[in-house]
Amino acid sequence: MKSAPVLLTLSDSKHVVLPVDDDSDLNVVAAFDRRGEYIYTGNAKGKILVLNTDTQDLVASFRVTTGTSNTTAIKSIEFARKGSCFLINTADRIIRVYDGREILTCGRDGEPEPMQKLQDLVNRTPWKRCCFSGDGEYIVAGSARQHALYIWEKSIGNLVKILHGTRGELLLDVAWHPVRPIIASISSGVVSIWAQNQVENWSAFAPDFKELDENVEYEERESEFDIEDEDKSEPEQTGADAAEDEEVDVTSVDPIVAFCSSDEELEDFKALLYLPIAPEVEDPEENPFGPPPDAAVQTAPAEDGSSHIGGGDKKQRQPSSEGAPPKKKARTTTIIELQGVPSDEVHPLLGVKGDSKSKKKTAGRPKGSKGKEKDFPFRPKPYRGDRVYPDGRTGLGLAGSILT
Repeated sequence: MKSAPVLLTLSDSKHVVLPVDDDSDLNVVAAFDRRGEYIYTGNAKGKILVLNTDTQDLVASFRVTTGTSNTTAIKSIEFARKGSCFLINTADRIIRVYDGREILTCGRDGEPEPMQKLQDLVNRTPWKRCCFSGDGEYIVAGSARQHALYIWEKSIGNLVKILHGTRGELLLDVAWHPVRPIIASISSGVVSIWAQNQVENWSAFAPDFKELDENVEYEERESEFDIEDEDKSEPEQTGADAAEDEEVDVTSVDPIVAFCSSDEELEDFKALLYLPIAPEVEDPEENPFGPPPDAAVQTAPAEDGSSHIGGGDKKQRQPSSEGAPPKKKARTTTIIELQGVPSDEVHPLLGVKGDSKSKKKTAGRPKGSKGKEKDFPFRPKPYRGDRVYPDGRTGLGLAGSILT
């Protein structure tokens, strides 16, 4: 964005402009950490600031440098769903993985070393989008030149797989499934789903679940079908045998580790979980479940022989409002005023710089041109009909005589 990051509170629609390192450089990217306690911001000079979300105070800071001590621009910051690791995508085509706990320990103007540096040494590919896997053990990066995905293992930094999508399409975004090994990549009008190939095994298995390649004759033991083996000696109970005698709890339900996230460590398990949302019906039917409005109005004879609507002293019953369509919830709009932002710049997703009206092509002939005088230097004279000569011959008129 072309301005300082803004922290917006949706409950009271208040916004706070976060402090930046240099007022002259406002090419800032920002992201919350895994728990939302800190805000990480980065600018075009490679400076990373860690701000407290509640107080907006500077907690830690460091600068991303290259091998020659030159700074590089920060393109994006992404956090893992598990653990304290996060990655930084920079303009020097290198993905750096850091530990958030080490960043906070170093404090201001620290010099932390990245855990891993991931890059394409052969093609020097710039990265469009990067993200972690659901368990945080793998990193996927999308190329900015073509529809290709590179997958690394975070612990050792090895390139595991390269996935190639549709040729000629540029990658726009990539996302990893929170639990399953599934990746979704987006190009211009196409969403590609990447998953593992499921291989089915139709082989035969022996009673001990050993795979068989061919038919094998089974040899029966003498004591196989005996209820109690008399010749078998009673061995001493080991740890595994002793555990079988323990009672198994079948009432309590333990959470599945694969489906749990480390974000749930500090949550209250007794809290009520709900989604505060209601469906919005664009064109609701009038009184779909109740009687029609005319059925609620009944006529009753009066004592003087006349009839009036309803009973009692009321001459007319007001129509019921129960069947009226519900009112739509008004949407609130929060206006954020940014200081020092150029007014002539337009967001890249909304348009381009300059007045778009002046670049629109108008239908018809351009202004200042009459007919085809500017397109053709020779202007033929109009046709005026046939001409009859005194000797009886007919001509093609003025235009025909000129052309002949």
